[in-house]
Parts: sequence; C-alpha cells; structure tokens
Amino acid sequence: MDRTDSQYPTALSVDDFELLDYLLEDDEIELPQTLKISRRENLDPAPLSYAQSRLWFLEQLESESGVYNTGGAVRLVGVLDVAALAASLNEIVQRHEILRTTFAIANGQPVQVIAPTLTVTLPVIDLQQLPDQEREKEVQRLAIQEADRPFDLTEAPLLRVTLLKLGQTEHILLLTMHHIVFDGWSREVLVRELATLYENFSRGKYSPLPELPIQYADFAHWQRQRLQGEVLEQQLTYWKQKLADAPTVLELFTDRPRPAVQTFRGSTQFFELSPSLTQKLKQLSQKQGVTLFMTLLAAFQTLLYRYTNQKDICIGSPIANRNCHQIEPLIGFLSIPSSYVRTYQAIPVFNNCWIGFGK
Repeated sequence: MDRTDSQYPTALSVDDFELLDYLLEDDEIELPQTLKISRRENLDPAPLSYAQSRLWFLEQLESESGVYNTGGAVRLVGVLDVAALAASLNEIVQRHEILRTTFAIANGQPVQVIAPTLTVTLPVIDLQQLPDQEREKEVQRLAIQEADRPFDLTEAPLLRVTLLKLGQTEHILLLTMHHIVFDGWSREVLVRELATLYENFSRGKYSPLPELPIQYADFAHWQRQRLQGEVLEQQLTYWKQKLADAPTVLELFTDRPRPAVQTFRGSTQFFELSPSLTQKLKQLSQKQGVTLFMTLLAAFQTLLYRYTNQKDICIGSPIANRNCHQIEPLIGFLSIPSSYVRTYQAIPVFNNCWIGFGK
C-alpha cells in the first residue's frame, strides 16, 4: 500500500493558483498559502534533508549492504539508438543535481557535495546468443546482482545503468540508485523525462524540458531553515505523544523464531482484486467519506488484529511529500514515513476503523 507510486498529478502553477485565489475572493473562500522555496545563495556543501539524515545514519550501520538500493527495469521494444539513450540519461544527470551528489563530513556533520558535471556510462550486455529460457534466467540474475550491489555514499555516481540486449528490437534497461537520492515519485519523473529526451535526441533535436525551478539541495536547505526551534519541537512533541504507547513489536505468529541479528531477508506477495470487488470497495469508501487507501488500510489493520489480538496496531507507510509545485518535478528523496495507529476495543467495529487515521 505504497502511495508514493501514484499517478503523477497535474498541479496548479503559481499564476494559476493566484488566479483561482482571485476568483474565489468574492465568495470569501481562502486558499492555503503556497510554499515558496528559494535557490541557495551560495554553492557550499548543502545540509542533508531530514529524510536523508535518517537514511545516512542507517547506512553507517549497514554500509556493506544493498538494502537501501532502489530502482527497477524498463523493457524497450523497437530499434534502439543506444547513443541517444546514453545522451538522454546523462542529460537527466546534468539536469538534476541530486544525481551528481555524494556525501561527506564537514565540521562533524554529513553534507551534500554536488559535482559540477558527471558522466554516467551505459554498459551493454549482449544476451542474444542465449536460449530463451536461459536468457530470462540471466536477466533475473543480473537484475538481482545489480540491486544487491552496495553503493559507497562518498563516491559518485550513486546510480548505475546497464543495458541488456535481448534481440535486435528488444532491450532491458536496468536502473539502480541509492534511496538517499531517489524515491518512488522520482521513478516516474525519470521515466517521463527519459522518454521525452530520447524522442528528441534520437531525431537530432535539443532538450525541450524547461529549467527546474529549484534543486533538491535548495529544498534540503529550506527544510532545515523552516523546521528548527519551536516549530521542530512542536512536531517532535506531537509524534512523541501519539506514539508514546505504540507497540514496539507486532506479536505475529511465525513459522520460525526471529533471528538475533536483522537479515532483511523476506519476500513480496502480489495479488489482484477483481473489478467487481474493487468497485464495491470504492463505493464503500465513498459512503464513508474516505479514500480507497484508507479503506484498504482499515481492512489490513483489522486482519492484523485478528491474528495478533493486539489492541494497538501501528503501521508505517511512505507518503510522497510533494506538497509544493516547486518540488513536484524534482528527482530526490522526499518521501517520508507516516504512522497510522489504530486502537481496537474488545469488539472492533470495522466502520469505526477510519477514525483517527494519520494520527
């Protein structure tokens, strides 16, 4: 139930927002003030965002692991211009400072160090000679190998790209990034920009993409300036109170004891809901005045209550955190975890499970 991969929304520009505000003025309807993030005044190493700081700390504990790698694979069908693809990737790297960023220590604190330029190589692995079944196995092996290979946060780049050639008109592009510079929303930004740039570069045209309003380091600097002192203390106090009595362990019966040392070994279960059931869930959500995500979350928490008999069920889920038009087109680690706590009475009533979500 990860909401960071939802469809990229169309946001109002600043001019559109001001026009809408003006049109609603006569009706005495006030719109919330939009956030304004300015570019940094100097190019000194930038502070880490709070999300990056959390992940940087965890990386110090698991530096030899690829557990915080992210990315995916893109299947490309048709005649491929490899040179145009490589140029498109490097244009994105040049366009987004975060993809040219490494991390160092300055005055005892981690900072972002942004390289002025960086060229990413695109190695090509030819798998055409392998039989079909063996070729698919090799694709899986290479994809897992890339995903598990750790990054060194002090060395650029913190992304790797590999092109697998399956045939004359079929390729797979493997993309691997460290999570500290990338999130689920970033994946959509990258794929969209890659498609646009490739279409133009393969025809000998220039990039049609507009200049980004800000860079990720600008956001990190703004966040550090905004969330400090009394404002930060209020946020911390709120969550400390909300999570004060939250259980530290989910007492779920398993087929083997928990290991003494965390291993990160696990699996993912995929399943689909039928169209008819999905429609009924949407209708139930509308009737209760909630989103489909909230309905599914309530069902999942109820299921966990059934198996654990714990009255307090706490679930963490990432949210995109793209609440400002300036950061919507950015690649970077902006997603943040949110805790959803539900306290069940002796006889839980499903319709009441929505109350208090997000708190």
